[in-house]
Amino acid sequence: MAAHYLEFERPIADLEAKIEELSKLSETTGAGGLDQEIAALRARAQDMRREAYSNLDAWQKTQVARHPERPHFVDYCAGLIDEFVELRGDRKFADDQALMGGLGRFRGQPVVVMGHEKGRDTVTRVKHNFGYARPEGYRKAIRLMELAERFNLPVISFVDTTAAYPGVGSEERGVAEAIARSTEKSLMLNVPMVAIVTGEGGSGGALGIACGNRVLILEHAVYSVIPPEGANSILWRGARTPEEAAKALKITAQDLLGMKIVDRIVPEPPGGAHSDPEAAIQAVGDAIAVELASLEGMDPDALKKQRSERFYAIGRSGLQ
Repeated sequence: MAAHYLEFERPIADLEAKIEELSKLSETTGAGGLDQEIAALRARAQDMRREAYSNLDAWQKTQVARHPERPHFVDYCAGLIDEFVELRGDRKFADDQALMGGLGRFRGQPVVVMGHEKGRDTVTRVKHNFGYARPEGYRKAIRLMELAERFNLPVISFVDTTAAYPGVGSEERGVAEAIARSTEKSLMLNVPMVAIVTGEGGSGGALGIACGNRVLILEHAVYSVIPPEGANSILWRGARTPEEAAKALKITAQDLLGMKIVDRIVPEPPGGAHSDPEAAIQAVGDAIAVELASLEGMDPDALKKQRSERFYAIGRSGLQ
C-alpha cells in the first residue's frame, strides 16, 4: 500500500520518492554503490519528519488526527487486550459497529474495553459507519459499563470520532438522549474509568464515552466541541477558513492540557502514530497502566467524587 502523505509532508514525500528511485537503481548497479547516499537521504528524511512534527499548528494536528493509517480501536485491542470477547447489541434495537466493546485482559487484569472504530478501507468504513455512532452504540456502551459495575471491572475507552451520526433514523431513535445517558453513566460509574483520545474527539459523540477518572490524549490528537469546518460554517458563515477555526477552538493536546480538560499527553513516535503503530500502541498501554494503578483501591464514592471534582473544575480557573 502506498504511503499517505499530508499536505505539509510534501517535501518529505519528494525526498522519499528519490530514495526509492535510488534504491531501485542500486539493485541494477550492484550492491553498495549507492548505499552511502541512500543512508544520508534517509537520515535527512527522518530529520525533516521530526522537525515538521515538532512544529505542527492546530489545523495540521487535525489532519494528523484524521490520518487514515493511525491505529484504530481494533488495533489497540489486538495490541493491548488479551482474550478479547466482543459483546454486541444494545438489547433494544440493534448492534452498532461504529462503537465496539467487550471483555478482555489488559496486561493480565480483567477489564471492559470500548471505543469508536472508523474502519480502514471502503468495506470496513461502511461497516463501521466511518466511526459515526448511532444511539444504539451509546446504549451498548451503557450496557458495557453496567456489566463492568456488576463484576467490578475497570473500564478503558478509546475515543476517535468526528461526531455522533446525525441522520434521520439516529435522531428518531433518540441519539441526544442516548449520549446524555452514556455521559451520565460514565460520570456515575462505581469502577475506575480511563479514557484516551487517540485520533479525533468530536462533540458529544466523543464525550459520551470520555468522562473517565482520567482522560488521556495522544500528542497529535484533537478534542473539540465541533470540527473546525463546522465551526467555520456555523460561527463565521464560511467567511474564514478551517485553519483559523482550528486555532480559535484550542483543540490540540497541548491546549487541552493547559486548560486541564485532559490529564496527560501520550507522546507519539516521530512522524505521528501512523509512522510506527506498534510503538504508539505500547506507549498508550504504558500510560493506561500507570493511570489504572493510580486509581486502584479507591472505593465507589471516592471514584465518583474524584470524577465530579475533575469535571466541575473545568473552566473555573478562567472565571476567578
